[in-house]
Amino acid sequence: MNKNIFVLLFFLILTLTSCKTKEKVSELNYMQNVEQVATETSIKSALNTIQKGDQLVIFVSAKNMEVVRPFNQGYYTSPSPTAATAPNSEKVYLVDSEGNIDFPVIGKLNTTDKSLETFRTELTDRVSRYVKNPTVTMRLANFKVTFLGEVARPGQVSVPEGQTTLLNALGLVGDVTMYAKRDDILLVRNVNGTIEKARINLMDANFINSPYFHLKQNDVIYVSANQNKEKIARQDPNTGIYMALAGMVIGLAGIFITIFKK
Repeated sequence: MNKNIFVLLFFLILTLTSCKTKEKVSELNYMQNVEQVATETSIKSALNTIQKGDQLVIFVSAKNMEVVRPFNQGYYTSPSPTAATAPNSEKVYLVDSEGNIDFPVIGKLNTTDKSLETFRTELTDRVSRYVKNPTVTMRLANFKVTFLGEVARPGQVSVPEGQTTLLNALGLVGDVTMYAKRDDILLVRNVNGTIEKARINLMDANFINSPYFHLKQNDVIYVSANQNKEKIARQDPNTGIYMALAGMVIGLAGIFITIFKK
């Protein structure tokens, strides 16, 4: 009789622990539409508005550089700049807590809810009131990139230096996780509205010669999960509960057997 009880318990444990596995790992790994997800994120990032704390590098040029000199305060060391004169240093404008920058001659300009291109066009129009056919160039000194997938802290990160490599940026998000597929990382880049996609192998030292080693504004990096993560994802999340219940059943069975023996 005791043997029959233990046989019954054995099959009960098998039933509890042989749970139905998840059939769709894609929910965790985005494997079915990873490129679509990364591409959409890249497009959205390119349309992002200027944020408080952003650092804008702005330079105004014209046929006669002398007339735009007041708009480029702090750029030149020479007393008489020309169109061919290069600025000796970049003038960085910090977006304050109210979304404003203080621009020479014009004064306060609000950047709230404006993309970089929208604000550049607006500034060009304002400068045009003083200068004929000015050209305004503008970029973010602290550009942003987005990490998705198997990294410690997924999301958008700001690069204060204005330039960085993929390896340095991975450090900003806590590196890849132990489940990352290091030899197949997807990078999506928006170049003047054209989407570029590249697969990167971090295990190959030749990667440092890749044009994608240095990141650019609004790059999106997706780190896929490896097979180990997929195996874990297929396991029923209640397996631990089932094992605990099975242990309780075995314990109770042992108590009953002891009582019946008496």
